Amino acid sequence: MMFLNTQRAGLVKDAFVYGADSIILDLEDAVAENQKDSARFSLFHTLKSGLYDGTECFVRINGTDTRYWREDIRAAVAGNCDGIRVPKCETASDIHLVEDEIAKAETEFGIAPGSTLIMAAIESPRGVINALELASCTPRLMGIALGAGDYIRTLHAKMTEGAEAMLLARAQIVLAARAADVMCFDAVHTDIDDEEGLVRQTTLIRNMGFDGKSIISPKQIAAVHRIFTPEQAEIVKAERLISTYMDNKRTGVGVFTVDGQMVDVAMLEGAQRTLRLAKASGAYKGDME
Repeated sequence: MMFLNTQRAGLVKDAFVYGADSIILDLEDAVAENQKDSARFSLFHTLKSGLYDGTECFVRINGTDTRYWREDIRAAVAGNCDGIRVPKCETASDIHLVEDEIAKAETEFGIAPGSTLIMAAIESPRGVINALELASCTPRLMGIALGAGDYIRTLHAKMTEGAEAMLLARAQIVLAARAADVMCFDAVHTDIDDEEGLVRQTTLIRNMGFDGKSIISPKQIAAVHRIFTPEQAEIVKAERLISTYMDNKRTGVGVFTVDGQMVDVAMLEGAQRTLRLAKASGAYKGDME
């Protein structure tokens, strides 16, 4: 999910060509205080241009403690964005406040009711503690995302190479997302020239169970795609596991071995997810799930 500064028309007009899976058009931190209105105008026309057909587009609005957020929602919904990213969420009431304004805007601009999704950005210790409440507060909510900068600041921690201060928050975000059956996304890696660090952190969050990573530069897309794309050995193993499971199911066998490893039905879901992810990335052309 690549953040783009909506204030800069030259940056957003052709960003779809880089191949990010999702674009986040930013009206919040990236936009100067005296440029909020012009950025919102640019946002609407960017969404209406048709350039992003086929690329998911979310809009990060300004916080509900500002005077901008309602007009941000109106412009985003009028442009028929896919969803709204709500910054600095701490309680379900933060989401419900935004949800009500989205519903009003959908009615005002003739957008299908309920079609504009919500992503909750969790950026404080209180938000992390309330992650499950946030993740399960409305059917509109498609996922929760961790924001590192404000979280580290409010935690009074330091961002180290190993990002130890992020570990508990990351674990809590994954647990809440899985419990609520929504997606979860990791924070950005702010050093765009540090590919080694990006690879290390992205590998970590993939292994933890995250569904994706926020990024701030096209330079980071390839590494994130590579890490989240199942390797050929994983694909072959998943195929073999599913095939063997189906064969054994027909004969009433519940536990079996694949390549010397004991396997049961609990592992089936993981194998199916591997193939779905491989399909989405173009690494797998089969139809076995």
